[in-house]
Amino acid sequence: MSVSLDIPVVKNTALDKASIRRVVISSWIGNTIEYYDFLLYGLASALVFSKIFFPNVSPVAGLLASFATFGVGFVARPLGGIFFGHMGDTLGRKITLMITLGGMGTATFLVGCLPSYDAIGIWSPLLLVIIRFIQGFLVGGEWGGAMLMVVESAPKNRRGVLGSIPQTGGFSGQLLATGVFAIMMMLPEDQLLSWGWRVPFMLSVALVLVGMYMRRRLDETPVFQEVQRQQKHTSQKKQKAESPVVEVVRKQWRSILLIMVLRFAESVPFFMCTVFAVSYATGTLGVEKQTMLGVIMATCVLAFPMHALFGAISDKVGRRPVYIFGALCAAVMAFPFFWLLESDSFILMVIGYVLLINIAHNSINSVQPSFFTELFGPKVRYSGASIGAQLGAIVAGGFTPFIAKGLTALDNNNWTLVATYVVIAALVAAYAAWKAPETSNRDLTKDPQ
Repeated sequence: MSVSLDIPVVKNTALDKASIRRVVISSWIGNTIEYYDFLLYGLASALVFSKIFFPNVSPVAGLLASFATFGVGFVARPLGGIFFGHMGDTLGRKITLMITLGGMGTATFLVGCLPSYDAIGIWSPLLLVIIRFIQGFLVGGEWGGAMLMVVESAPKNRRGVLGSIPQTGGFSGQLLATGVFAIMMMLPEDQLLSWGWRVPFMLSVALVLVGMYMRRRLDETPVFQEVQRQQKHTSQKKQKAESPVVEVVRKQWRSILLIMVLRFAESVPFFMCTVFAVSYATGTLGVEKQTMLGVIMATCVLAFPMHALFGAISDKVGRRPVYIFGALCAAVMAFPFFWLLESDSFILMVIGYVLLINIAHNSINSVQPSFFTELFGPKVRYSGASIGAQLGAIVAGGFTPFIAKGLTALDNNNWTLVATYVVIAALVAAYAAWKAPETSNRDLTKDPQ
């Protein structure tokens, strides 16, 4: 039975339920792989990389260097957003996503193959930085394309809930990464540092093969096919079209800037909890590594129903109210999160993560696909959403572990400045969401007014 879309599409391109389901699942798998690759690196940075790639410096300096290489991937993401955004807006969403997915898997596998510092000296961390940069470049084109594949294919009144489902890929990826790493952490330390840490990176190949198979079966979105039809009919009447990247930066730079600010309420708490807090709890507070991995895994499981709930709510009340709610919750929960982390109680630590991640972060994260893609017109949507999201990833997320570690160093290993940083970031994003336009009723085949 066909699903009736509320947007005009080319004849025979409307998607039925099975096709929409396939788009959602394939985007979820792609997002799972993206975050498995990226967050696996974050866990390794917090737990083992300082000993493998930076052994000749102090423990604090080694951890800072390890977190800095984590941030290098974020520096490359806007460049990937520009490159693959242009490709996605001109050649198509599908082919672009095939390239980004295959490339991410290859880069992650190569990290697992790297020799240690003891084996090849300075070349070891140098190669790590290069591969991390390439990985970030590819990730920069993955998120925007995967999200708008779903949003552009979904019925108008379900864009929020269907767009939220692939977002849980961040948590299924975290669940996989944490689960595999938890198993490896059971090894004796000498085996963990020699070969055990490599296994999770090499396993990404299996995930990529599944994702590539799913994406090969997809068609282009109805919205992109409509854009292609319109461009074909007008190509002979107009001069050469302006580059999507140039056009979106020139005409919709405010929307790009808006996305960058909005990401503070999502990225800062997330990477603080999943990367910095793991290192702080195990290194400073003396919490067992297995305990912290268990806390994160419990949070990941709850993320699935929470995303669907908040995505559905955004279809009813709009994107802005849900986003503002989540940002304010993040501001309120920053200090209680650390109080609960200090309790050394598994249950209380889970409660802290649930409040800051499953309620605050998940409400924000669930509406980003629909909210961000609805801000742009169809000819520049891939470029605009990707550039904005990935620039935001640099300033709001990539260096959060590094900044947080530096703030604790300034305050005698105290977390107060870190929590303050989260509060400020969340409040800034809440104000941006309050000033943002409501997008839930927009026609995706037309440029925003």
